[in-house]
Amino acid sequence: MKKASVRYTLTLIAGTVLALVLVVASIKMGAVSIPWGDFLQLEDAQALIIWDLRMPRAALAFLVGSVLSLTGVCLQGLLRNPLASPSLLGMTSGAAFFAALMIIFQTSFMTFLNPAWAESMVAIGAFVGCLVTSLWLYALSRQSGHTNTALLLLAGVAITSLAGAGTGFITFIADDAQLRSITFWNMGSVGSASWSQVGWVAVFSLPALFTLPWMGRALNAMLLGEQEAHFLGFPVEKQKRLILICVSLAVGASVAFTGVIGFVGLVVPHLLRLWLGSDHQRLLPTSFVFGGCLLLASDIIARTVAAPLELPLGVVTASIGAPYFLYLLQRSARRMEL
Repeated sequence: MKKASVRYTLTLIAGTVLALVLVVASIKMGAVSIPWGDFLQLEDAQALIIWDLRMPRAALAFLVGSVLSLTGVCLQGLLRNPLASPSLLGMTSGAAFFAALMIIFQTSFMTFLNPAWAESMVAIGAFVGCLVTSLWLYALSRQSGHTNTALLLLAGVAITSLAGAGTGFITFIADDAQLRSITFWNMGSVGSASWSQVGWVAVFSLPALFTLPWMGRALNAMLLGEQEAHFLGFPVEKQKRLILICVSLAVGASVAFTGVIGFVGLVVPHLLRLWLGSDHQRLLPTSFVFGGCLLLASDIIARTVAAPLELPLGVVTASIGAPYFLYLLQRSARRMEL
């Protein structure tokens, strides 16, 4: 037990140090490199690049990565399914569908809305889409006054397909400019990050950040089964509702400003589960830190590997996550053979 505690502490410290290193690297690296000696004596142009472009970008990448990883751990524990994630439950698909709708009608909004508000309609639509999908998901999974986690998962798969079909139809009727916007939004990016976006994501993520890290004992009990968790004294239904609300708000805000970024909530929890075990009291804090690190590192790769061009962030995370996902499947198949 003591060895496991030491490993957890060292892992958390290493993650924190890595996060600080990646933040500095994110600020320094890019199409315009900032020399180390100029960090304390910045010219006006360099100060603009650092404070108005790179620092909010690094902050948004870390925050969104942390939120996606944290919510992924919670959903996996809640559903007792290692492949559960906001994408699997249809939350990101619903957000993508509403965002595509807003892109199609964005020109119409320009006629009766302030241009600043009209440009924000895509983010607002994505946030609303995630919340609407979550409410629908919750309603479909209710059975005799209880939330059936099996129905929750199945409803998520169905909603994902339905939202994907809707997005596909909108893509079919879109013109070239709209099609380009929809395509790039679905690939994910933090390239347009600003301090206001960081603030909005932080505000809507506060319930998750102040609630989910303390759900470790409840999620550990749910691994034994909902009935067993209830007998151990945990208010299972209340905990499930609270987790779904926090996840919906945090994921909705994240997807609204960055688009669809996959695999972060899947890869990080699995790697940490292999290293630290299945104790959610340790998985939740470490997933928060390393999720932010993964998205920060992915963003650095996205904007430096083909500079001055920039790769879509979702492409980089998928390139990291998909091979690992295939590795998990192969490993599971080998265990079943044994």
